[in-house]
Amino acid sequence: MANFSKSNVPRFSVDVYQNEYLPEGGREVNAIVTVTSTGGGTTGGVPLAGASPTPSALPGHSPNAAVVIMVDCSGSMDYPPTKMRNARDATAAAVDTLRDGVAFAIVGGTHVAKEVFPGDGRLAIADSRTRAQAKEALRRLSAGGGTAIGTWLRLADRLLATADVPIRHGILLTDGRNEHEAPEDLKAALDSCAGRFTCDARGVGTDWEVKEVTAIASALLGTADIVADPAGLAADFTSMMENAMGKEIADVALRMWTPVGVEIAFVKQVAPTVEELTGRRTEAGPRAGDYPTGSWGDESRDYHLCVRVPEAGIGQEMLAARVSLILPAPGGGAPEVLSQGLVRAVWTDDMAASTSINPQVAHYTGQAELAQVIQQGLDARKSGDLDGATAKLGRAVQLAASSGNADTAKLLSKVVDVVDAATGTVRLKAKVADADEMTLETRSTKTVRVKK
Repeated sequence: MANFSKSNVPRFSVDVYQNEYLPEGGREVNAIVTVTSTGGGTTGGVPLAGASPTPSALPGHSPNAAVVIMVDCSGSMDYPPTKMRNARDATAAAVDTLRDGVAFAIVGGTHVAKEVFPGDGRLAIADSRTRAQAKEALRRLSAGGGTAIGTWLRLADRLLATADVPIRHGILLTDGRNEHEAPEDLKAALDSCAGRFTCDARGVGTDWEVKEVTAIASALLGTADIVADPAGLAADFTSMMENAMGKEIADVALRMWTPVGVEIAFVKQVAPTVEELTGRRTEAGPRAGDYPTGSWGDESRDYHLCVRVPEAGIGQEMLAARVSLILPAPGGGAPEVLSQGLVRAVWTDDMAASTSINPQVAHYTGQAELAQVIQQGLDARKSGDLDGATAKLGRAVQLAASSGNADTAKLLSKVVDVVDAATGTVRLKAKVADADEMTLETRSTKTVRVKK
């Protein structure tokens, strides 16, 4: 493990968990890389005890973060009328959670995107006056029109681009399907916004499309969730905003350097959620590539790396990969290396050593499979393949039980009757509430860490 830091950013550390031993002719090397950031004032916007106010909280100073809240104002938000009222209240609660000095705006989304506050293509700077003005503007929000989420994201991007800040974040709420623009238009908007800001996405009620909302969060390195009861929106929005206020460093990349002859099979985040990163690589010099990780506060995440090394004889060893946390330098200079770890390969004729699976690797391989079989099982259920759904969801129950993923096990029990969790023996429930099925699908990628 290596550890590097500057005083004004969190301290990053990298720990590598792997079984480096391979049998003769073995080529595949797996490792779990745990990345942890601490310090840097990442306290969710609450000043550290005895600390001076941050520059963003002082008059005349620039903010260090900008947030745009996108609220669905389509006609369906009036059914029932409490949905729109709860959305207004939730956005007001989020505005109250903004720390002084943060730049912010509110966008109303229908088949077009409109600036609700402050208007004129600007961002407001959070203080007691602008918070009150924003909440007054929210009272005038009404429902009517269609849903074209790509237009909301593009407006948020334009607004966030006006702020010279390290942290740019969006919060998006929708209650329906993206019916008033083509799927390729939303995809183009996500491609355009990726890497420019992060975004948390929420679906309220049960009439929205899970795969749309999760795709938005995935593309923009945010979180996705369901708020089945609109009454829960205020608490969820407050939590999201507190989390956003806790971010202190953005655009951190996981850089993989590999020697000649080594191929990268995959790179994926496996905790706190499963997120495939392999296809997001950008080249970073000879045999090096960067994988985006988004913004960081006080937190820890796990990544699963798999590389294929050249065949070698017994007793040989090599560096299979060097993993670094990289912070791009302003103006395109040399990036700062925040932390670093090494992945090794050693060939041995000790069968016990070479066939042992590292517990971290085994655990997260199971968690990734758990997310996959839940999706496959729910898709099979929707298509009428009840035998396939039973098999996949039974495997999911088995994996959730063996790994200690109690939250996912509880969600699965709303969709299947569990006969024997250890063997994955289940029966599909005859009737399943839409909210229960959508919650399981939305949260299927949430993982737990290895049981100590």
